[in-house]
Amino acid sequence: MGKGISHINRRPESQLAEAKSLVRSIGLNPAYTEIIRLQTPKSSTLLGLGKLSSLSDFINSNSIEVVIIDSPLTAIQQRNLERNLNTKVIDRTALILEIFAARARTKEGRLQVELAALTYQRSRLVRSWTHLERQRGGGGFLSGPGETQIESDRRQIDGKIKKIKQSLAQVVKTRKLHRDSRKRVPYPIIALVGYTNAGKSTLFN
Repeated sequence: MGKGISHINRRPESQLAEAKSLVRSIGLNPAYTEIIRLQTPKSSTLLGLGKLSSLSDFINSNSIEVVIIDSPLTAIQQRNLERNLNTKVIDRTALILEIFAARARTKEGRLQVELAALTYQRSRLVRSWTHLERQRGGGGFLSGPGETQIESDRRQIDGKIKKIKQSLAQVVKTRKLHRDSRKRVPYPIIALVGYTNAGKSTLFN
């Protein structure tokens, strides 16, 4: 399920067609698409209550597993949309990362995608209040029960990011050694670049 949020500098129909193509490229089949023109996007949910209600009914009736918003979402908007729609919600950035992850073939490529995904995930850490936390009281503006979990998650992500950066540095170092060795070969080196299924292997053979 995808929804195009209209941008001023692009035709909404063109943007939505591109989004549908991107979604299909990772094996998903859009069950429903809609162009929504927003004069004043809601800071908390992006969409108004009426639209959220109608979408929620459709999602429940059709067992929709993921909603893709072809527009950037703040962490709070994403969280609130998932609560209101009771399903996974991702924005355009997350969709692009999914595509990169599906198509990464080299070790360096996979590490770069993982690094980008973790950096994106770190920016999405949002404090969530549970019913038990509200019962304990407290304003939650400077600290609160959820702070510890957020900091713990952030430390774990930071640790993974550090390890990936170290691995990337080693990959770059190894690649440089290979490049230097190839320079000593007295033959020209060419690169064959093209889209997926464009016929690169056939041309190479």
